[in-house]
Amino acid sequence: MNDLSIEDKELQLFLEQITQSERIQISVPNPRKKVILISGPTAVGKTALSLLIARSLGGEIISADSMQVYKGMDIGTAKVSKEDRDLIPHHLIDVRSIDQSFSVMDFHKEATAAIDAIHAKGAIPIVVGGTGFYLHSLIYGPPSGPPADVFLRAQLEEEIEHLGSEALYERLRALDPEYALTITKNDRHKIVRALEIISSVNKKVSDFPKISSDPQKYNFRSWFLYKPKEILYRLIEQRCDEMLSNGLLEEVKALDLLGLQKNSSASQAIGYRQCLEFLASEQKEEDYAHLVLSFKQASRRYAKRQFTWFRKEPLFRWVNTEEISFERLAEVILQDAECPF
Repeated sequence: MNDLSIEDKELQLFLEQITQSERIQISVPNPRKKVILISGPTAVGKTALSLLIARSLGGEIISADSMQVYKGMDIGTAKVSKEDRDLIPHHLIDVRSIDQSFSVMDFHKEATAAIDAIHAKGAIPIVVGGTGFYLHSLIYGPPSGPPADVFLRAQLEEEIEHLGSEALYERLRALDPEYALTITKNDRHKIVRALEIISSVNKKVSDFPKISSDPQKYNFRSWFLYKPKEILYRLIEQRCDEMLSNGLLEEVKALDLLGLQKNSSASQAIGYRQCLEFLASEQKEEDYAHLVLSFKQASRRYAKRQFTWFRKEPLFRWVNTEEISFERLAEVILQDAECPF
């Protein structure tokens, strides 16, 4: 007879879903200090869960959102409220003005500094966000290639949507056959990034030093939250409507006066790009309808890309948040963080 309660069975199931590398090391304590990573697509509830965990741990939160670094980009980034930030220390939020740049190199440097400072206090850092490129750099080290070209990347992503990944993979194979052999035609992000590098600096990806495939410095306890897509997409569309109702257009107008369009990264952010296009239009009823439609479509596509990206990140354990409450999931994550391995 099995004496485990339903809750214990649930916990056991989640803790059994560790990666193969963790199983191999199960008898050897990991000397690296722990960092909890919480990611997932937009609108899945990352912020709510991170606040719950931080309150239980007495911990501090580090944002891994490429746009929350900018002051004034509040509504369109679903930035955590000032009240919550007053209660729980947050890092890498509002650390740049809209006329300043912020790169993955900046993120890596400032996030690791925040992690070390939190560890020095005897606490566990909680890194939260959906920017996969930032989290990958935190785990494995910053990229050795050139900085991102936002406009070129947007163009390539548009191409891959219309032509398909196989067509762009063939282009890459012609330009850099050595690198193309290391990925597949389904590695959409890597194809786009490789073509971006080749186009921007006229240098093959295979010419750059290879990045280690092993975590660099910390014992990452990594979780990817998700919902079935039909539920998630409905939530995303609701969030888009709420952002517009809460004043996103007014936020973009104010930021435009401060130089939003001169920031090639921030001006291309989902929601902000669509609002700028609307503000540059005749602002008729059909223009607003196009704004809403394109905002929702871009948000759904971004969520889809997040799913694709994190499927290739082996450290992340996937959790369907329709099957477990945030309170129970927080308990699971906290118990996992106490594990010495």
